[in-house]
Amino acid sequence: MKKKIKNKYYNNFYTGFINITNHGYAFVHIKELQKDVFIPKNKTHQALEGDLVKIRFYYNRKGVKMEGEVLKIIKRKTKQFIGILKKSDIKFDDKYGIVHNNNIHVDILVSMKKLEKYHHNDKVLVQIISWPKKFKNPLGKIIKVFGSSGEYKTEIYSLLEEYKMSYKFSKKIENEAKKIFSEQIIDLKFRKDMRNVNTFTIDPLNAKDFDDALSIRKLNTDIWEIGVHISDVSHYIKEGSLLDKEAYSRATSIYFIGEVIPMFPNILSNDLCSLQPKKDKLSFSYIFNINSKGKILKSWFGKTIIRSDRKFTYEEVQCIIDKKKGDYYEDIYTLFSFSKILIKNRLRNGGVYLEKVEVKFHLDEKKNPISLHLEKNNDAHRLIEEFMLLTNRKISEFVSLNLNGTPSNKLYIYRVHDKPDFHKILFLKKIIEPLGYFLDLKNLKTSINHLLKQIKGKPEQNMIENLILRSMSKAKYSTKNIGHYGLSFIYYTHFTSPIRRYSDIIAHRLLYYYLNKKRNTNEKCKKLKTIECYEKQSQHCSYKERLAIDIEREFLKFIQVKYIIKFIGKEFYGIITGFTDWSVYIDLLLFQTEGMVRLRDIKEDSYILNPNNYSIIGKKKRKTYYLGDKVKVKLMDVNIEKKQIILDWIDYI
Repeated sequence: MKKKIKNKYYNNFYTGFINITNHGYAFVHIKELQKDVFIPKNKTHQALEGDLVKIRFYYNRKGVKMEGEVLKIIKRKTKQFIGILKKSDIKFDDKYGIVHNNNIHVDILVSMKKLEKYHHNDKVLVQIISWPKKFKNPLGKIIKVFGSSGEYKTEIYSLLEEYKMSYKFSKKIENEAKKIFSEQIIDLKFRKDMRNVNTFTIDPLNAKDFDDALSIRKLNTDIWEIGVHISDVSHYIKEGSLLDKEAYSRATSIYFIGEVIPMFPNILSNDLCSLQPKKDKLSFSYIFNINSKGKILKSWFGKTIIRSDRKFTYEEVQCIIDKKKGDYYEDIYTLFSFSKILIKNRLRNGGVYLEKVEVKFHLDEKKNPISLHLEKNNDAHRLIEEFMLLTNRKISEFVSLNLNGTPSNKLYIYRVHDKPDFHKILFLKKIIEPLGYFLDLKNLKTSINHLLKQIKGKPEQNMIENLILRSMSKAKYSTKNIGHYGLSFIYYTHFTSPIRRYSDIIAHRLLYYYLNKKRNTNEKCKKLKTIECYEKQSQHCSYKERLAIDIEREFLKFIQVKYIIKFIGKEFYGIITGFTDWSVYIDLLLFQTEGMVRLRDIKEDSYILNPNNYSIIGKKKRKTYYLGDKVKVKLMDVNIEKKQIILDWIDYI
């Protein structure tokens, strides 16, 4: 006879953050015990996803699984949620409509009496006001409406609200920007005049904020002077001003397809600070002499005034490079030739050369996606990229080292990138080996570059490139320099995009401080803040950058899903990119977006996930599918609200 195990509670109660599944049951991670406690559906007691809760737990009747119960909600993660209002087909009574949010396991009830001005399927911001004990659902009130769910503007502004990112400027901020614009004075004091040198910008077709410009002139048969000119935003934005505080709060511009949420008001980002053609503009520059072999002979850093002769698009410059003729052909081709030398040197030093394909959409007048194309970096992109990389590296070196090459221990903001996580690299190695690829862990960078060359043009290219990216550490900002692993730079910063990144403004201010100190100018500079203060700013910029990337990716997924809906019923080729216990994820090659096949829908056999998590195996035929395998699928359904693409398994290729 088995011994009966009593439900014995532990002496202490524990607190932790609750993670509630869509099915209603939950888990709470207990930090002290380094364990997750299972909470049954009927014992979450009005807790919501992410809440800090107090629980007690016990072993279940079999004595093998810890089960717990929520005793108290210590702190709500939030009382505000973005969801879709449902006024028809209500499963409750006529008194309430519901707001459905995919991230929480219950719908929020809203009084029908207050819904006259709202419409069915509106996306809204709702606040929980109470949760009566007799109700299974919380009661809420709508405090903002974004528009009809699935519409372009609705999705942008609801995403920004969800991530708590600012998207409107106050009147005070706008007025301060207008004042700066109207009172601008071009002061040539301490500025090098570069207006007589051939200068141009190279940007995307629809760009409005031009951060950077290049200038070039031939000094003799073997030496050229090249200038990398960056908008002198910090000249206009005074530290501690309302505009400065707002820019710091945002920390970055956010780029959607067809829309930009700028860090500064348009009058500054698209006009005053933008290096527009045929206008005198203030810039912060890196000017250097270089010989025909690509050796930098002389460098200068400082404030300048420039006048761009021409605004080029990437497409125009690529055409000039390909045809070897056009406006400023000699200058452009010379810069292109130097960029090839810079790339070669960077790769020789161990830099990882990763070229990602970008999905570009064309939108109609109503901002609906009507076509897409896959865009690769061309020579024009690489030209600009290499000169920006060089500038960021050289400025960081200049600040960090004395002229004699010894460390100066100067405070600066660096763009750092740590070594990859060994376990992630090992995981990458195990995944690519069944596909016929090899990774040498002793010579990792060289091996990764070789792998990238091998997969170029192959169906599995996108999947493996994504796996390489995931295996890498995330780049971030810090005052503690550990170098940049991916670029193989000992010193690196972000200096070249101050219109759209606050980190670059910090870098500008610090460089200007050191230049004034070095040159003993009479111009007064503010004293430096503490290293702790700059480190806090660095962490803030890193955090906001990650949020912006997540928002941009989520919106791209929305556009992809909205575009692909017209192809329901058609068959496509794809590459297996992931597995779960119940599904297979497949990258649709034509669209470079991911869809899902449920395991139960694969009719040829009953498949289960292998313990290694990167293959599935059939129970009867024992056939195994791996990551990277090519398959044929049919597009069955699209859920715009959940941003899901549902596929049906047709055949293995």
